[in-house]
Amino acid sequence: MQIFRGFHHPGIAPACALTIGNFDGVHRGHQAMLALLNNEAQHRGVPSCVMTFEPHPRDYFAALQRKPELAPARVAPLRDKLTELARCGVRQCVVIPFDARLSSMVPESFIDDVLVRGLGVQYVLVGDDFRFGQRRAGDYAMLDAAGNRKGFDVARMNSYEVHGLRVSSSAVREALGQGRMQDVAALLGRPYSISGHVVHGRKLGRELGFKTLNLRFAHWKPAASGIFAVEVHGLGDFPLPGVANLGIRPSLEADDVNGGRVLLETHCLEWPARLGTEGAYGKIIRVELLHKLHDELKYDGLDALTRGIAKDCEDARAYFSSTRRQTTRDRI
Repeated sequence: MQIFRGFHHPGIAPACALTIGNFDGVHRGHQAMLALLNNEAQHRGVPSCVMTFEPHPRDYFAALQRKPELAPARVAPLRDKLTELARCGVRQCVVIPFDARLSSMVPESFIDDVLVRGLGVQYVLVGDDFRFGQRRAGDYAMLDAAGNRKGFDVARMNSYEVHGLRVSSSAVREALGQGRMQDVAALLGRPYSISGHVVHGRKLGRELGFKTLNLRFAHWKPAASGIFAVEVHGLGDFPLPGVANLGIRPSLEADDVNGGRVLLETHCLEWPARLGTEGAYGKIIRVELLHKLHDELKYDGLDALTRGIAKDCEDARAYFSSTRRQTTRDRI
């Protein structure tokens, strides 16, 4: 998949089949939409294209109003969103900076300048609640009428449901916030995961006897937080079981080396000897969050923190042992 920052780029195809949205999480509703988009693109002989926004429009307006509580919790950082879009077969993705210029663009200018002249759309697929332009004044009817005048097709996809429940990024956020990881997997069509480069941290875990793999979550407000039983992919032929903390580590001091940024800190229960002590730094790994053990806790000192981590490791081992027994019974 080709990725472009903005639509003024010579590498963008002169024509495309397009869908527009935030695609946070790339859940099963998004996946159904992208499958339809790819099919329409193939029939027209043009690449499928996703237009998405960074930051999220609601992030922008929350910052503008100085009301951070209005910003939505983020299901996935941009890196993971782009990875999932590529897995869905999207040919090109245009990431548009959502800023003052874009937020003040009237719907007619968005259609003419971005869709027609910028991307050469032949087909536009939108969701049933799609709005665009200044003050969200544009809607499906306006876009469809413009398509009739300017020579591109417009289609609308209704909501996607699983067991009678509408699949949406809001539903995924709610399930993540409540630690309902099986429900999250059902909404996403896959286990929830976070990926990135392993970065250096304070190395406190090593001092306490629990070496961790640290990933930065590139948004200040993750939809999930707490302690999880996880599997780590990317360090060998098989996933490694582990226990992870996603959050801001309340037991550490405010001047911690990571400066209060959100981290996913993962301790592998089975560390591959071939990696040595420093063998994972710089590698790209993917951590699947399978089961929530509990919320983040603030421990009274390092001894209490050490005992807490040991208990989390014990509980994670019990989870994996139970899961393996259930898998064996299912096979029988």
